[in-house]
Amino acid sequence: MFIQTLDDTLVKSLVADAVAAPSMHNAQPWCFSYARHSRAFTLSVDLERALPHADPTTRGMHLGCGAALLNLRVAAAHAGHRTRTTLLPDPHAPALLAVMRLDDCREPADEPLPGLHPAIHDRHTSRFPFSERQIPESVRGALTAAAAGEGARLTFLTTPHRETVLDLITHAEGYNRMDADREDEQRRWTHGTSSEEITAGIPEDAFGPVKRSGSAPTRDFAGRRTVAGRAYADFERCPQLASLSTTSDGPADWLRAGQALERVLLLATLQGLASSFATQAVEWPDLRWILRDPVSGTGHVHMILRLGYGPRGPRTPRRPVEQVLTIKP
Repeated sequence: MFIQTLDDTLVKSLVADAVAAPSMHNAQPWCFSYARHSRAFTLSVDLERALPHADPTTRGMHLGCGAALLNLRVAAAHAGHRTRTTLLPDPHAPALLAVMRLDDCREPADEPLPGLHPAIHDRHTSRFPFSERQIPESVRGALTAAAAGEGARLTFLTTPHRETVLDLITHAEGYNRMDADREDEQRRWTHGTSSEEITAGIPEDAFGPVKRSGSAPTRDFAGRRTVAGRAYADFERCPQLASLSTTSDGPADWLRAGQALERVLLLATLQGLASSFATQAVEWPDLRWILRDPVSGTGHVHMILRLGYGPRGPRTPRRPVEQVLTIKP
């Protein structure tokens, strides 16, 4: 039987791929450990990076950690390893989110995963205008299948539901600006592009331009403040939006949704699509349930995705691997 020793350099490389995942406010709420003797990675949530006002249930933190877990699975598959992942392995340790073990077989169990690897570091959130060019049905179908492969449902919104969702996002953005605690919390996770030694949060060059016209539901991380020299731009009139949902709404579902989200984003990147998020309405319980698919009337929406053709956003900072990874004997 072939057993490959995983050296520390490769372990660090796999985690460096994992932490390229998106997270709410780019807070990067994850911690990894690797045990050499069992060839197992563990993923835990870093509660010191919680957003108690915008994400009081930690659902958003679980989504981000789920996205990082998907990246780790992709990176391991690309390196030639089959993996076995267990979500929430210890009911008495809710901060322990997942264990991913490396099997000895050289053939990956999920054949499409290695092919997603080139997109890990090319994927960047774009808060810039997209064109009005429509995403082909074949691409939409592939993205929908990617989400389904992780136990989630991706639904492209159609009129009039899309207009309802756009209105809800606009209302939620207003609610956020009127909520002093949320505004202060958001401000703590934003910073100028010239800031030194910043390893998390949203830099000003990733805010995108100020929307002059259009319906694209981009989040304005500037909040109430004005950013000097920030440009204005016209956004798409008919943004292409998709909701990501699961049938249930517990921590395991949030982790599955995060993995589905990242799988969709990586495939979208390979297909030449840009993407951003519209989580404002999802963060307000009284608005979130209205986001559901009006046809089925079921499911719990975790994310509204904006997809299309346009410029990819700039890279955002990441914590050094040494800050998020512990290697054990």
